[in-house]
Amino acid sequence: MNIQLPRADVAERTLAIVGELNGLEGPLLPILHAVQDAFGYVPQEAVPVIARELNLSRAEVYGVVTFYHDFREHAAGRHVLKLCRAEACQSMGADRLAERAKALLGIDFHETTPDGAVTLEPVYCLGLCSCSPSAMLDGEVHARLDETELEALVVEARR
Repeated sequence: MNIQLPRADVAERTLAIVGELNGLEGPLLPILHAVQDAFGYVPQEAVPVIARELNLSRAEVYGVVTFYHDFREHAAGRHVLKLCRAEACQSMGADRLAERAKALLGIDFHETTPDGAVTLEPVYCLGLCSCSPSAMLDGEVHARLDETELEALVVEARR
């Protein structure tokens, strides 16, 4: 369910974002976050604009986009469910929950349900280690998650 924006619109909006933030020290990450906030992901057409304006190679910009898990190269679903995959959560049953979430949604990590409702993403620590396993739905954290609570989150996200 990716919505393709006209190339000129992406370039124009990206240029405005870069112009607003390029005075910052180390502006690449804030610019990428702002571009993702504007489009819901970092469009491929934005990479050369950012690279040119910051005097970086396209490979450098693309490398940052693909290195950090928070950046997306494609539009996410209406809801994003992030499941913690760090050691503390794994030790408390996160692997079982991840498999259950995949089964309930019919997708794997980094995928979006065919109806565009939910994107499932792994995250490597939500900072709730003492309350594991944990997840985040649309920015709201959920701790001490069990299968019943996970199913409720999936139902909420599918609405």
